Amino acid sequence: MSFTVVLVFILVAALAAANGSNDVPKGVATLAGAGVTNYRTAIMWGTATTLVGCVCSLALADKMTKLFSKGIVTAEPTEAFAVAVLAGAVSWVALATVLRLPVSTTHALIGALLGAGLLLASDSIAWSAIPQKLLIPLLTSIGVAYGISLILALVVGRFSGRKATPAAGTGEQAKPTATGDGGAVLAAERVATQTAEATEPTTGSRVLTAAHWLTSGATGFARGLNDTPKIVAIGAFALIPAGMTTWQIMILVAAAMAVGSLTGGMRIAQRLGEGVIKMNHKEGFLANLTTATLVGLGAGYGLPMSTTHTSTGAIAGSAGPNLSRLSGKTLRHFLIAWLVTPPFAAAVAAVVFLVVR
Repeated sequence: MSFTVVLVFILVAALAAANGSNDVPKGVATLAGAGVTNYRTAIMWGTATTLVGCVCSLALADKMTKLFSKGIVTAEPTEAFAVAVLAGAVSWVALATVLRLPVSTTHALIGALLGAGLLLASDSIAWSAIPQKLLIPLLTSIGVAYGISLILALVVGRFSGRKATPAAGTGEQAKPTATGDGGAVLAAERVATQTAEATEPTTGSRVLTAAHWLTSGATGFARGLNDTPKIVAIGAFALIPAGMTTWQIMILVAAAMAVGSLTGGMRIAQRLGEGVIKMNHKEGFLANLTTATLVGLGAGYGLPMSTTHTSTGAIAGSAGPNLSRLSGKTLRHFLIAWLVTPPFAAAVAAVVFLVVR
């Protein structure tokens, strides 16, 4: 096994780990941000469900694998090309994770493919496929996610936001009718009883909690479907000719993703869970429902949805029409990072390709 193949193996693991640190928290940050559980438990849940998505990706997301194998750069890839693409993507995703910026691994890989591909064979870039297969899904994902999440928030708010009538023993009825101490004691007992009852979980709240866990898990699963094939496809350029199978590469990617999410996922989880909006339980559930649906459909149809853009748009849309709740500063930082992602990865990939070819 040549040194370049070993380097590709290491870079595949590094990119998967960086992806796990940056992307796994995006599906479960709402659980901790809404106070359903703590961040460590949420990340463990996201890691487990992402692993399931990773295992299923080769069977359910083969269109994504084909897209990143030959759909962008059609020339025969070399080991140096694989090294350059992986280095370009991992350099930015890892740096963004350290800076607590949720970025798109998809964007980074596309930028790296173009940067190295232009030097490998400039006429091999499938420019005609990029708008329909790449740019449109990536650029519209945040707007679509925001719109769906906003509509869901408005609909749910309309049906659940009706003003409740005062319960017996509260408000005016809670006031004692007698002037003695007995009436005051009776009123105090009523208030105490109703306060205790209000803190007990209702059937509705238990159902919402279960649904929130389910949709966050579905987001992790969809993310595994969406991201694993991309990394496997790039690693396959050098690892399959060296004797590894696609399944072995997938196991490497899945394991490295899990390690990355468990060791480094806290930074992004806290930024998304609390930095964009202070969300409640219901808003977190709606955001995850939107993210899981869009990312899952994108993986199945071979459309490389950005989990980063989709989850951020969905979280922002869950606030409904009250835009003042959103953190403009945080969203600006995210936007700058998203714009920097493709050119940064492309530049690094191009430099690395010139060095190792």
